[in-house]
Amino acid sequence: MTTEQEYVRRIQQYAWEDLIDLWEAIEEGNTPDWAAGRAFEYLILRAFQLEEAYVMWPYRITMGELVKTESEETVEQVDGFVHTGDGLVCLVECKDYSKESVKVEPIAKLRNQLLRRPGGVIGIAFSRSGFTDSASMLARFSAPQIILLWGGDEIEFALRNQYFCKGLAAKYRICVAKGLPDYNITRGVL
Repeated sequence: MTTEQEYVRRIQQYAWEDLIDLWEAIEEGNTPDWAAGRAFEYLILRAFQLEEAYVMWPYRITMGELVKTESEETVEQVDGFVHTGDGLVCLVECKDYSKESVKVEPIAKLRNQLLRRPGGVIGIAFSRSGFTDSASMLARFSAPQIILLWGGDEIEFALRNQYFCKGLAAKYRICVAKGLPDYNITRGVL
């Protein structure tokens, strides 16, 4: 069984071209060296890291950390954390579904995680297959928490153009200006 540290060591060897190859393998459902969903999570975080963002790899928060006990019970599982050079601080949620759009539950989970964080922290949710209308609606009405939604076409666009940090900044600006957390950056930035 591969450990989280081994996944980190592996993905940190990847350059942009390797991430594009990994993306294509994920799209084909051909990632035998990765546990289900892990390749997608690590690909997203590595892309931000290659653009010089600070990244925390997937982690969990235990009851013991929250209330200073010895309890190892997991209270939160976080797919990642990103802090960009322009000051955006983000919790990351990744859903690697091949056909089914992400429903409202992962967005609600991310919103609840944001409730425990300072007001400036935003959520970013990534899904290869997009989001249901109800998930998009929840993201639109989750204020004051901001949750930005990234679909598969945006992820591929950002990979091929090394546009994760700039894409995040653009999505954030559009969300603040127009209240659109699901604006698709492949259409151009307003």
